[in-house]
Amino acid sequence: MSETGAEKATGSGSGSESMPDWEKRFRAPRVSLPDWAEDAPQRSLFVSNATGTYELYAWDRTTGAQRQATDRPNGTTDGILSPDGEWIWWFNDKDGDEFGVWLRQPFGGGPDEPAVPGLGASYPAGLALGRDGRTVVVGRSTDEEGSTIHVVRHDGAGGTDGATPVEVYRHRESAGVGDLSHDGTLIAVEHTEHGDAMHSALRVIRPDGSTVAELDDTKGGTVELGLEVLGFAPVEGDTRLLVGHQRRGRWEPMVWDVASGEESDLVLGLPGDVSAEWYPDGSALLIAHGFEARGELFRYDLASRELTRIETPTGSVSGATARPDGAVEYMWSSAAEPSVVRSTAGGVVLDPPGMKAPASVPVEDVWVDGPGGRIHALVQRPAGSSGPLPTVFEVHGGPTWHDSDSFAAGPAAWVDHGYAVVRVNYRGSTGYGREWTDALKHRVGLIELEDIAAVREWAIASGLADPDRLVLAGGSWGGYLTLLGLGTQPDAWAVGLAAVPVADYVTAYHDEMEALKAMDRTLLGGTPEEVPERFAASSPLTYVDEVKAPVYISAGVNDPRCPIRQVENYVDRLAARGATHEVYRYDAGHGSLVVDERIKQVALELDFAARHLPPAG
Repeated sequence: MSETGAEKATGSGSGSESMPDWEKRFRAPRVSLPDWAEDAPQRSLFVSNATGTYELYAWDRTTGAQRQATDRPNGTTDGILSPDGEWIWWFNDKDGDEFGVWLRQPFGGGPDEPAVPGLGASYPAGLALGRDGRTVVVGRSTDEEGSTIHVVRHDGAGGTDGATPVEVYRHRESAGVGDLSHDGTLIAVEHTEHGDAMHSALRVIRPDGSTVAELDDTKGGTVELGLEVLGFAPVEGDTRLLVGHQRRGRWEPMVWDVASGEESDLVLGLPGDVSAEWYPDGSALLIAHGFEARGELFRYDLASRELTRIETPTGSVSGATARPDGAVEYMWSSAAEPSVVRSTAGGVVLDPPGMKAPASVPVEDVWVDGPGGRIHALVQRPAGSSGPLPTVFEVHGGPTWHDSDSFAAGPAAWVDHGYAVVRVNYRGSTGYGREWTDALKHRVGLIELEDIAAVREWAIASGLADPDRLVLAGGSWGGYLTLLGLGTQPDAWAVGLAAVPVADYVTAYHDEMEALKAMDRTLLGGTPEEVPERFAASSPLTYVDEVKAPVYISAGVNDPRCPIRQVENYVDRLAARGATHEVYRYDAGHGSLVVDERIKQVALELDFAARHLPPAG
């Protein structure tokens, strides 16, 4: 047994000719959907891995010039343009620990400076920049203060020196900045003062902290419903706020006039979850519809109430924005085809130079009857293969997330190596209605694993999966479910691969960031001291002595979400009983933004599985 196994990671080739396709998919330059400045739409900000680390880039669409704006060893992805396009704001944490401060730099380049002097380091909880050039609203979260929101009003001359942050909101439960109105007079706050971190209520306040309006769907019923801020109307003096609600059992948008209290419901007749954003003139909404792991776009005219489909290929739309000229730019991909930023005006918006990611195989949809209802799973298998195959159950994180028909280099790497890949949208996943998402409370982890077990039985019975060569794998919540599954279903899995997992739920609770403490209290119904039996039942550490399969664990030493101490507790228990395991620790947080590091981790996982899976029967 090896403690690290790091020396077995494969190195990259000297050129793309000798590089395997799975590695090319990670190395190929990619870009995010460009964000653009509201009052200077020719200026954009996007994220790219062009240098081998994900960083922020400024893009002047008028000249075509692109400039790398950030350069840090562990990468940078959290950034925003000021409405006038003059400043790039970006969040500066330490080695991926997500605890830091906002900095800013001129769009055209120049030194970074503290964006909000007077505010110390924290976890970010939203940021809104006023179009007046003076107003800044900063959401913060710390263990000591809980959630706070501060307003800074400076002189508009470009600097914040001398502007004192004024606290306008504070509460022990999770809260954050939703948006700031066009004229800077209204602040929308998402909060969970009622104690349910899965279902936010809304409050609109003035910059002095006084309340303008409240919207709370968690009160007055037997079922708590969530709300989310989608954005104020982008029009001077307009008090309409676009809001997401769950009143019909799924996410849908409505327009709430916070001044009059009028709520305008939008009955769109779409079967899945619906989100929306404003067109720049406020006359229409760009509708994003997600249903059964695919995405599509529509335009909704507010005056005529006409819903018009925007043609996109079959697959997933992971982001979209309406430009001032009426064109819609969107990020699209499918499991077979890599992501690309397209425009309804025609063509590719932003095409990074260099190597292109090789295609993969499409997904097949599978529906399996489970203990809580029909379960949707996505299956990929090597082209031309026949079962039974070694099969990786790749479990998504979240848990409030879902796998979709979108391009993912990780599953494609397993397919390249001869594995089938099954991804299960278990109870707790988004995209299948509120009841499906909310179903995992109190029996956390165990419910998800019941759904995975049902799909596993289908995979075996259908002839897809070799029952003796099943791999349980995942990252974050998926890593947690991997370790829990290895202990509660020890005879079902031949190998386990857990990245940045929850391994010891009690220790994880005490060490994690405050927002996740609130989520765990919601999921489990209290703290470890209040409901110890639930934490014990849901903790992988409880079942560590039952684990039979070889276990590979990777963990970031600066991870604030799945902290390293609780991983070490689990590893110590494995080592004490001589269980076969390897551990890889790396200097980052909850995952890595460095391409070489990510490739190294995938190589280690592929190698571990190849060494420990039994030979084909």
